Amino acid sequence: MHAIIPVAGVGSRLRPHTYTLPKVLLTVAGKPILAHILDKLLEEGMTSATIIVGYMGEMVEEYVRSNYHFDCRFVQQPIREGLGHSIYLAKESLGDEPVLIILGDTIFDVDLLPVLAGEYSSLGVKHVEDARRFGVVEMQGEMVSRLIEKPEVPPTNLAIVGLYYIRHPRLLAECVIDLVENDRRNRGEYQLTDALQMMIDRGEKFTTFQVDGWFDCGKPETLLATNRHLLESDSLERPIPGVVINPPVYISPTADVANSIIGPHTTIAEGAVVRNSVITDSIVGENATVENAMLHESIIGNEAAIRGTFHRVNAGASSELDLG
Repeated sequence: MHAIIPVAGVGSRLRPHTYTLPKVLLTVAGKPILAHILDKLLEEGMTSATIIVGYMGEMVEEYVRSNYHFDCRFVQQPIREGLGHSIYLAKESLGDEPVLIILGDTIFDVDLLPVLAGEYSSLGVKHVEDARRFGVVEMQGEMVSRLIEKPEVPPTNLAIVGLYYIRHPRLLAECVIDLVENDRRNRGEYQLTDALQMMIDRGEKFTTFQVDGWFDCGKPETLLATNRHLLESDSLERPIPGVVINPPVYISPTADVANSIIGPHTTIAEGAVVRNSVITDSIVGENATVENAMLHESIIGNEAAIRGTFHRVNAGASSELDLG
C-alpha cells in the first residue's frame, strides 16, 4: 500500500506563521501536522509515500528524511493549479498497487483497515452543515453516483474530507492526464473531484466511509480546535516545581517552564522557554520565548519572543482602569 500526500499549499490563512514555515510543519498537540499523518500511516503498516511539495518544500523533505524511515519520493509542484494537478504530477506513483491519498492539512482519526481491505475504491466523508466549500457526494444505495466540487446549492451535506482510497490507480492516472492535458478546469483549477467523477463514468465503483474524527488545520481557529481535541485523547504532562498545570496539556520534555500556569488545552513545544506567564488554549512553538504574559487562544511561532508586563494595582470601588 502506497500513500500520496499533497502538501504544496502556502497556508495563506495561517499567516504570519507560514511566512517562515510550511503549514504542515506547524506544531499541534506536540508535533507537526505532517507527523500526525505519517504516524497514522505507520500504525496502519504503510511505509512508502509520495509527498507533493511546493512552498518551502525543502524544509518538508528535510523534516521527513531526518525523522522517518519511510520510502519517500518527493515531487515538486512549483505552480499550484489544484489538487487534480498535484496528483497529475505524481502520476508515476499511480501503478497497479492501490493507493491512499491524504490531504496534508487534515489530521484524521479513523480505522483504515476495513477500508484498505475493501473490494472497492472508497471516499472518506462526513456530514457537514454547509457543504458549499467541499466536494459533495451523491449516493445511490451504497455506491457513489455523482461527485460535485463546491456546489452553490449542495444536493446533499455529505462532504469529502481529504481521504481517498483508490483501488485502480492506473485509471485515476488516465483521468488526471485527460483532465490536465485537455485543460478541463473547474473554478480555474484542475479538481481531483472531477477526475474521480471521470473514473465513475468509466466504470469505477466507489463506496464511502464515515470519518467522524476529521480535524482541519487550515485556519488559526481550526488549528487551535484540533489542538484541543488531540490533547483530550493524548496529552503529556509532567510535574514542574513552581508551575500549575491544568490538564490536558502537552509540555515537551525539552521545554523550560517556570513560575507559570499552563493549560488547559495548551501545547508547549520543544525548546520553548516560558517564565512568569499564564497560558491557556494556546500553542507555543519550538524554541519560542514567553515571559510575563497572559495568553489565551494564541499561536506563538517557532523562535518567536513574547514579553509582556504584569501590573500591581490597588483599585478602589467603582474604579475604571485601562492597563492596555
